[in-house]
Amino acid sequence: MNLVVLQNWLDNASFAVLFCTMLVYWVGAAFPSLSVTAALGTAGMAIANLCIATLLGARWIEAGYFPLSNLYESLFFLTWGITAVHLIAENTSRSRLVGVVTAPVAMGITAFATLTLPSEMQVSEPLVPALKSNWLMMHVSVMMLSYSALMVGSLLAIAFLIVTRGQNIQLQGSSFGNGGYRTNGYKLIKAEELVTETLTPASENNGFSRLESNNNGNGTAVLDVVKTAPISTAEILSPQRLTLAETLDNISYRVIGLGFPLLTIGIIAGGVWANEAWGSYWSWDPKETWALITWLVFAAYLHARITRGWQGRKPAILAAGGFVVVWICYLGVNLLGKGLHSYGWFF
Repeated sequence: MNLVVLQNWLDNASFAVLFCTMLVYWVGAAFPSLSVTAALGTAGMAIANLCIATLLGARWIEAGYFPLSNLYESLFFLTWGITAVHLIAENTSRSRLVGVVTAPVAMGITAFATLTLPSEMQVSEPLVPALKSNWLMMHVSVMMLSYSALMVGSLLAIAFLIVTRGQNIQLQGSSFGNGGYRTNGYKLIKAEELVTETLTPASENNGFSRLESNNNGNGTAVLDVVKTAPISTAEILSPQRLTLAETLDNISYRVIGLGFPLLTIGIIAGGVWANEAWGSYWSWDPKETWALITWLVFAAYLHARITRGWQGRKPAILAAGGFVVVWICYLGVNLLGKGLHSYGWFF
């Protein structure tokens, strides 16, 4: 089969599979009782990942170099990375929630590459001299994988903010070495016991007060429940939402923790390649500057969680901002300005 025909078939097939997979995940989120949607969604992401891998492999064979030289190839490699990180995160967490946010983004990137880019930008062309190096695969592939992981982690953080409605809730052990413990409002006490209410913050117990006894006498044990008067109905989240929020926060933290070392390695490799190609490790090129900004944003995120013990809303807001920064670094710099990294894209 002609490799060009195979590529055209595979990119359209990838878009179709991801579109159907997105619908499957959304239906599964709307109707949790449909257990079959979880298996279908995972299968769809795996098939899309395989189609994109085959597409990139065909372009590698056709062009004779690693397929990361133009925007079309880069977008498909990014989508492949997102689907791969999705499968890892979903298998680790055993949660279908990951696909609700990753599937539409992967589908959108594929649609942009397949349906929006002009045909001349989708054709493999000879490499410019600066790209004729083994560092093309070693640097660019690691950077793209880091973008994929950071995007997935940031998307899950955005989903966390949506689920919690932006509230600052107490989570249970999702940061390394830290973790609050939320009570459920139930406590075993004794009959006719004097009960006093502690000053536990409402946000810590999600609207429930914690009970403490000052009576050591004997008596019949009973299960009692005491609720504090909520300040606002919107401040109380259901147990299902709290469990969902904890899962999203937990997965987001670990996926970003995977992407950050890849970003660090990619930047170091890029500096070595830049020294070989241009005689300088760092030139403050727009792409290099925004790569450093991206690194600083996610370094601040991990520092806040590991050292400062941040959980919940604050780090999620920081990660959501990181999602925008990653897109500026990856695509915005090439659309809005010229630099040493602009060749093979739009300018």
